[in-house]
Amino acid sequence: MKITVAGVQKEVADGLTVAQLVIDENVETPQYVTVTINDEFVESGAFESTVLHDGDSVEFLYFMGGGQYGINE
Repeated sequence: MKITVAGVQKEVADGLTVAQLVIDENVETPQYVTVTINDEFVESGAFESTVLHDGDSVEFLYFMGGGQYGINE
């Protein structure tokens, strides 16, 4: 089946889970990644049970902490 990962179309096995995709894509710090499928957030506890479907669009999002120090100074 074909899915889109971060804007790139890929051929993947049927029945692929989000958890396996995270591994296959060598996601850095997977414990901190947020995943969306077709613009819908997937709970991290559901990665193992969430199966991808043909045509799905997957994005990996990383939230970074920080402040505004130095801005407008």
